[in-house]
Amino acid sequence: MLAPSTPPDVTPSDRPSLATVLGDEGLRLFFPLGAVYAAMWPLQWVLVFGFDLPLARTTPPGLWHAHEMIFGAFGAALLGFITTAIPEWTDTPRPQGRTLFALAGLWGVGRAVGFLGADALGALGALADIAWLGWLVAYVARVSWRKRTDRLLAFVAWLGALLAAQCVVRYALLTEHVALAQSTLHNAGLVFLGLLGLVLSRITVPVSNLVLDPSEETSPFRPHPGRRHLAPGLVAVAVAGELAGLSPAVSGFLMIAAGAAFMDRIGEAFIGREALRAEIVVMVVSSGFAGIGLILVGAARLGAPFAEVTALHTALMGGLGLGVLAVYSIAGLLHTGQKLVFRRSAKLAFACAVAAVLLRVLPDMGLMPHPPGPPYAAASLLWAAAFLLWLRTYWPLLSDPETRDTQGCG
Repeated sequence: MLAPSTPPDVTPSDRPSLATVLGDEGLRLFFPLGAVYAAMWPLQWVLVFGFDLPLARTTPPGLWHAHEMIFGAFGAALLGFITTAIPEWTDTPRPQGRTLFALAGLWGVGRAVGFLGADALGALGALADIAWLGWLVAYVARVSWRKRTDRLLAFVAWLGALLAAQCVVRYALLTEHVALAQSTLHNAGLVFLGLLGLVLSRITVPVSNLVLDPSEETSPFRPHPGRRHLAPGLVAVAVAGELAGLSPAVSGFLMIAAGAAFMDRIGEAFIGREALRAEIVVMVVSSGFAGIGLILVGAARLGAPFAEVTALHTALMGGLGLGVLAVYSIAGLLHTGQKLVFRRSAKLAFACAVAAVLLRVLPDMGLMPHPPGPPYAAASLLWAAAFLLWLRTYWPLLSDPETRDTQGCG
């Protein structure tokens, strides 16, 4: 893709700096950061250190892996989405410049600690991660209060739950309560799935209408009222069951119910032949992986012959991973003034992500042989390729000053 040329009446010295462009809107800064981190962490975890971390002493490396994917890679996506979508939905000034770079600095401190599992600096990483998550909760609550709207309260609740999970996880890691850290990270992943369901319910409507009528003169798509918040609602029930310490059988059925709610979301994709458009399919696949993964978690607790961690990878790596790529790609086009049509490289990125998930979970379920080479090497390479392909496609748009001040996602 050719980079946009400089207009004849603008000299290079008059063009805004890269820092100014990236600081103009949350997604321009945090989506690339999240893509790089999502690509690099599994590679160093699998191929460089062989499922170990050089600075981990008291924390099992597997807990660092879960923490860094949830709060690191997906955390950057959350920062970019919230600081971009909330101002757009509420017609309020968006965080820019120093605020965004301060948040990026806090996020970066946490990642500097977690990338190599530096237990000795765990308290520093904890303070940094709690700070940016706390800012997100306060920011959304403040906007909701000032605009006198209750439409953001669900986001306040889910973000607050994520902040609480981070606090408990960090306490558990610092005090070497491994079991508490593991169970809380599990719940943090479920909270992120609840956020995914909430986000998909908000972006499905404008995206479907744009696909059906690119002129935006009509709004032919109307969501089913009972379907919009069913998935996050039942995920909340499942999380409550986890916190209440319900039996594996009961909590397993709650997981299956939450998974079924995500599968029900797929029904919104039946909008005619346009349902085959990649812009719709990627949201369907995200919901599908989330739903299947939660159903498999429930099945594992009811005695199915596979590990629960495999089912969780289906839900989190598949559901959240594809959901993040979908948000990256849709918002990346609409917030840079492009038509909502995915390019071939973006579609290839989605294909790589789907292949990575399948190679990660199917061999462990006995549905295909393990690929040759080190364990999970092929899956980690395809996963990294997905996010780096996205970055290669969208970086010229996000870093171009000529694409600022354009229409968003509605």
